[in-house]
Amino acid sequence: MTNDKKRALIVVDVQNDFCPGGSLAVANGDEVIPPLNELIKEFLDRGEPVFKTRDWHPATAKHFQAFGGIWPVHCVQNTPGAQFHADLSDDARVTVISKGIDESADGYSAFDGTNLAQVLREEDVKEVWVGGLATDYCVKHTVLDARREGFEVKALADAMRAVNLKPNDGVQAIEEMRRAGAEVVGNESKAAGIA
Repeated sequence: MTNDKKRALIVVDVQNDFCPGGSLAVANGDEVIPPLNELIKEFLDRGEPVFKTRDWHPATAKHFQAFGGIWPVHCVQNTPGAQFHADLSDDARVTVISKGIDESADGYSAFDGTNLAQVLREEDVKEVWVGGLATDYCVKHTVLDARREGFEVKALADAMRAVNLKPNDGVQAIEEMRRAGAEVVGNESKAAGIA
């Protein structure tokens, strides 16, 4: 390993329910898998940590429409929809972070209610690279929280896609990440869901 600052890769919520055919499918969500797999391999080959986050909601989460939230039921613990997409690289060296476990919280960020910040500090990580689903929710909140926690951040536009409940949500999310001090790298149009 070089003397460069230590980095970690955070792969956000590439789960069946967020990919085509899922209950809360992100348009072209599965397109994030090839670039993320390439990065997972590169990080692991260099001995740098990789984290895969997953929504791991209880069946009665307030996040869901049936219980007052805005989302259809998705990524309920121990269901096929909550599983990682079959094409996403699976390696024993990758640490899985479960979030959204508290039924009263949205749990968008990989840092919300998890020990991720502590683990990153223990591993002396200074910079995190973030990609996955979706640009305008879990990716954005993970990036913003990483900045709040003092990490340098690269937001991987080629490896994220937006839900776009409102047409410009993806574009606005990218701007919000940039304003928070994240470096946005790659094709922003795809990340924002407008290409």
